[in-house]
Amino acid sequence: MEYSQRAGDALAFTFDLHATQTRKGAGAPYITHLIAVAALVGEYGGNEDQFIAALLHDAVEDQGGRKTLALIRERYGARVAELVLGASETDDTPKPPWRSRKEQHIAKMAAAGAELKLIVAADKLHNMRSVLRDLRIEGPRVWENFTGRCDGTLWYYREMRAALAEGWEHPILEELDEVIRKLHTDTGVEQA
Repeated sequence: MEYSQRAGDALAFTFDLHATQTRKGAGAPYITHLIAVAALVGEYGGNEDQFIAALLHDAVEDQGGRKTLALIRERYGARVAELVLGASETDDTPKPPWRSRKEQHIAKMAAAGAELKLIVAADKLHNMRSVLRDLRIEGPRVWENFTGRCDGTLWYYREMRAALAEGWEHPILEELDEVIRKLHTDTGVEQA
């Protein structure tokens, strides 16, 4: 499968949207997360629309809400915009409370189609890998960066993985399982 210059344009657009953001924890440039998620989608056979949506999966939530969604639809089409909106937890500002937002996103993923599930699974896999790395470098204080702290964050990842598996079998789920196990082992929290 080959991607067109449209994917290159999406990479530049993503950079423009997120250039000043940094990641929780080590503070890496946020664009590194978006590129990593898109790379995972591509490595697992995602089509160009999925790849572009993976690059832009946080744009609506973090960089302008519905206005940004309209730009995405105009530049990359309705399907990409639909995938980006599906991957977004919310387009509300301010964001709804953490727990209810996470519960709604989990429920949405349980019913989602395979194209969207791959994007969200890649996002969660990269997020969990980053947390695991930061945990090994910074120790338990890494959880101070997360609203759900340790227990809530681990709950969210377990529940999201279960929701993604609803009606969908894919090798990326095994990677999610592996990183979830490592996170529980490294934190000393028994896996439910």
